[in-house]
Amino acid sequence: MFDHFSNALSQRLPQDTVPGKEELLRTIFRASQQFDSGGPLRVFWVPGRIEVLGKHTDYCGGRSLLAAASRGFMFGVSPRADLSIRVCDAVSGETIESRLDPELQPQLGHWSNYPETVFRRIARNFEGDLKGADIVFASDLPPAAGMSSSSAMMVGFFMVMDAVNDLAGRVEYTKNIQTAEDLAGYLGTLENGQTFGSLVGDKGVGTFGGSEDHTAIMNCEAGRLSQYAYCPVQFERTMNLPDSHTLVIGVSGVVAEKTGDAMEKYNRASRLAFTALAVWNQFSGGKDPHLAGAIQNAGLDEIRQVLEKSQGGEFSSLDLVRRVDHFFAENEEILPKAGDALAVGDVGGFGAWASKSQTNGAVLLQNQIPETEALAEIAVGLGASGASAFGAGFGGSVWALVARHSGDAFLEAWESVYLQKFPGHQKLSQFFYSDASTGAFEVR
Repeated sequence: MFDHFSNALSQRLPQDTVPGKEELLRTIFRASQQFDSGGPLRVFWVPGRIEVLGKHTDYCGGRSLLAAASRGFMFGVSPRADLSIRVCDAVSGETIESRLDPELQPQLGHWSNYPETVFRRIARNFEGDLKGADIVFASDLPPAAGMSSSSAMMVGFFMVMDAVNDLAGRVEYTKNIQTAEDLAGYLGTLENGQTFGSLVGDKGVGTFGGSEDHTAIMNCEAGRLSQYAYCPVQFERTMNLPDSHTLVIGVSGVVAEKTGDAMEKYNRASRLAFTALAVWNQFSGGKDPHLAGAIQNAGLDEIRQVLEKSQGGEFSSLDLVRRVDHFFAENEEILPKAGDALAVGDVGGFGAWASKSQTNGAVLLQNQIPETEALAEIAVGLGASGASAFGAGFGGSVWALVARHSGDAFLEAWESVYLQKFPGHQKLSQFFYSDASTGAFEVR
């Protein structure tokens, strides 16, 4: 059975990543032996994501440019005859026991919050005749590094429970989810707690994000960058990464976990956007659903003039104007022009727009830290065609686009220069290749 799954992986994933994935596969096979469900083991691969461009744009109705990462999660699942669910972290050996219950109260700050939020939402949205499961998982994705480890985990747990219960065949599902983009949008609401069509929401995991991560994890293609718009999720275009270049990742070593103070910093960016929209709608008497719609209908200048005169409330007028300026620049200028440059093979032009995105993240969005700013600056100084931080911010990682023939030397120098500047991050920082990979799939 192991050879069967290993062969299937080698047909779907880049060859240089297969040995590491085989080790993850062995890990979940070993861990699954503690369970005696009796049902067949099914295996799923769920990647992390690389947000190439589109910082905090998705929940504003904007767009982003994405790739699936070459690292992610491996899941193994066997069905049970009851509603009980046993979940084992195959690396640590920690096991939790849970259930499909619409009133579950997950433990905040623990990894079990993510699967149990999924279990609760499934129980609310798909009532009756559900089965539990025994689930094992393992990951080679750096946790809390801006590569969507939490979203990938939630996507994976939904996929395995869908497989056990054939959720996709239920009327509640087919009434609301007809396309891959619809599914990504729904998966985003599992995390942020919003209702999707008639699939009623709950409190989610406590973050006010959108569906960018889930879209990339489910839908991106090997060797390509994918551009999507949101609210609802809409495919726009794909473009090839040039064969001459590859993406590499520098993980800062500063944890960007969405809990406690870090969650508050993350949610502040979304609250700024929602507040700016509310101020505009109150002034105009309109009902624009998001910033992208407001800008399309009224234009940036008129909205800025209203925000400049706003008083009181949680945020200053300067905060609100800065947030809208960032969204407009990222969504309407940087991302389209960067994509156009890459589409015609202009790697240098693409990199220049990426550097502009990085600068705006620090100055306007204000979600950067000295480490991510340094990682991007060092990468460009070492010859990268472009580099930018990605993810929620306030920690995390930076991607760089480098010539493939010099990749090894670049990675070595990038790590060396960075750790000379920040020696305290030696333990948690990582530097590795991550070509644009394929979205999530069942390993058959």
